[in-house]
Amino acid sequence: MLTIVGLNIQVKMVDSQYYLPNDIGISALDCREAFRLLSPQEKMYAHYLSRASWYGGLVVLLQTSPESTNIFVLLQRIFRKETPEELENVATRVGLSSEEYKAFLVYAAGLYANMGNYKSFGDTKFVPNLPKDKLEALVKASQAFQEKPVEMEALWKSCSTLIYSLEDRQKQLGLGDKGITTYFSGNCTLEDAELAQRFLDSKKLSAYNTRLFKRNDGGKVCYEVRLASAVQKDSAVDGEKQTSCGTSTFEDKEFIVKRGDYCPLMEKVCFYLQQAEAFAANENQRKMLEEYRKSFTFGSVESHKEGSRFWIKDKGPIVESYIGFIESYRDPFGSRGEFEGFVAVVNKAMSERFGKLVSSAEVLLSELPWPQEFEKDTFLKPDFTSLDVLTFAGSGIPAGINIPNYDDIRQSEGFKNVSLGNVLAVAYATQKEKLTFLEEEDKDLFIKWKGPSFEVQVGLHELLGHGSGKLFVQDHKGKFNFEKDKVINPETGELISSWYQGSETWDSKFSTIASSYEECRAECVGLYLCLNTQVLSIFGLEGQDAEDVVYINWLSMVRAGLLGLEFYTPENKSWRQAHMQARFVILRVLLEAGEGLVGLKEVMGPDGKPDARITLDRSKIHTVGKNAIQRFLCKLQVFKSTADVEGGRALYDGYSSVGDSGANNFLRLRETVLLRKEARKMFVQANTRVNGDNVELVEYDSSAAGLIRSFTERFQEDADQLEADLLQLSEKDVPCWC
Repeated sequence: MLTIVGLNIQVKMVDSQYYLPNDIGISALDCREAFRLLSPQEKMYAHYLSRASWYGGLVVLLQTSPESTNIFVLLQRIFRKETPEELENVATRVGLSSEEYKAFLVYAAGLYANMGNYKSFGDTKFVPNLPKDKLEALVKASQAFQEKPVEMEALWKSCSTLIYSLEDRQKQLGLGDKGITTYFSGNCTLEDAELAQRFLDSKKLSAYNTRLFKRNDGGKVCYEVRLASAVQKDSAVDGEKQTSCGTSTFEDKEFIVKRGDYCPLMEKVCFYLQQAEAFAANENQRKMLEEYRKSFTFGSVESHKEGSRFWIKDKGPIVESYIGFIESYRDPFGSRGEFEGFVAVVNKAMSERFGKLVSSAEVLLSELPWPQEFEKDTFLKPDFTSLDVLTFAGSGIPAGINIPNYDDIRQSEGFKNVSLGNVLAVAYATQKEKLTFLEEEDKDLFIKWKGPSFEVQVGLHELLGHGSGKLFVQDHKGKFNFEKDKVINPETGELISSWYQGSETWDSKFSTIASSYEECRAECVGLYLCLNTQVLSIFGLEGQDAEDVVYINWLSMVRAGLLGLEFYTPENKSWRQAHMQARFVILRVLLEAGEGLVGLKEVMGPDGKPDARITLDRSKIHTVGKNAIQRFLCKLQVFKSTADVEGGRALYDGYSSVGDSGANNFLRLRETVLLRKEARKMFVQANTRVNGDNVELVEYDSSAAGLIRSFTERFQEDADQLEADLLQLSEKDVPCWC
């Protein structure tokens, strides 16, 4: 029951966060025109990179939950034999209503779109919104089951319980008793993760392409660090000078570094990358792909870093791509990368605006609220392009990206920024009736300027947010990249007293808060610099339009902070989504600023259910708001630059706390947010197909059935072998999750 103080009304809350609603938004990513304009060579290059990405993206199934892979294979086998339209007749025959069958299609589409049965944005489990006995009847009446009943029965039994299970630990991703993860064996704790990180640091090994398995051999604890690679031998093989594999004793514990994780999938990735090499536009692309293949063949992050260096040098390509173990959001410890691969085509008109932003970057960086010593010694002007996505394989599709994530490369060699234009075009389109928590007078303005304001925010967030700030480092040889006896901490007025040492990185040092903290810093940079008239004019915004975009950008941020409560789990006091935690933190900072800048109140909606209203005084953005973000942003940067984990964690955890006391009862507001939440859209992506000397683009309907068909057709050529490989990979590790 939920009671709203002052209104004396009780409402029974229905927890729907574990279902995907039948009316969930599903949109096709339109890249037809962008693909049409490519040359035959560019189309071939894009095709083979897409194939590598799609096969690599299947790794995410194995990185998400013990059951995800088996559910994927179950669905593939069903829909390869019968299309969604054909299967509907079977569903009707075994007693499913039209709504129940649609719920099944939505569940299947969700499994494909998220590459697992946990939401990529929020990390909560989703289960089919139909009775288990109805789903079982459908599975057993399917043609796939009729043709191979023994195999399909075994496959159903291997995952059917976990498909529906909502035991507390299985409701969300997490480490130990906080949730489910397959980055670590089921018996690993936070202490094990910390120990493993110290071991990896001592060996100068990155955690990005690893998983950790803890075993107890006759009372002796042993840790297996498993590297993703096509090669399974732990000894050096042809083309390799040495290997990092082997057994070591570290802090009285045995560590074994082994290769071969995701082996058959890594082989497919390497095969298609080699095919793509023949169609590369230049030497940088060829060398990039060669190094990527080495990385995925041998399990070498160093080779991936080398490939990333060539990628940075490949300025202004028509077909842009990146592939590998990239983002660490879903590792509960924050160090291991989820596999993703994207292929996209440059939108020249929009890229021109971002190019102007890059040209102004050095001037804009000087306006950020930290001393010059806390900024990189030189700003390495990156590519910043707007792209139309052809392929984005992984657990979800972002609006913008700043990569590579390797600190040493970003600090001294550079990076690239991309904004995904065709994603932005459909992801943030909003219907007025679904626009929650705003005053009526703000809604039309919000709808008008949400797209343009987000474009500005993404540009600033990626280029000058993630692209700014220096890390103070003492390397293995004792050399400092700053003047230790001169740099003053602006928060204390004293010389800085901490820094990164040796192989320590931002992710390894700040671990569990690193991703969200960095997203918060980048969002604050966007809010702070969007007040700059030069920035707004680059995006073609002047006068009242510019003022409206600033207002909607800030209003969107505080509203997002409220919406972020959906991604907080009170039971274990944890956040499940880095960006939404960051936005909640910013909301807290701006509420704390006072002076009526932000208003947040609980109300009763016209439907008689709990509601809330959030307001922003636009006249105070440039004063109260700017000052609050300025102070907070400086603190974030100082703690990051100086590797002050204790100070940074205290600051960030403080603003991240969700309680029921004080001016705002955030725990109660969370229930209201859950009551009125809108499901995140899913995207249908095209396939490419070689036909003689040409590459064809195969498009699909913007529906659950269209999304399902895109996946069943994506892996047609070797479906039986691929599914057998996936099941073997999944079954091998079953004992590790107990």
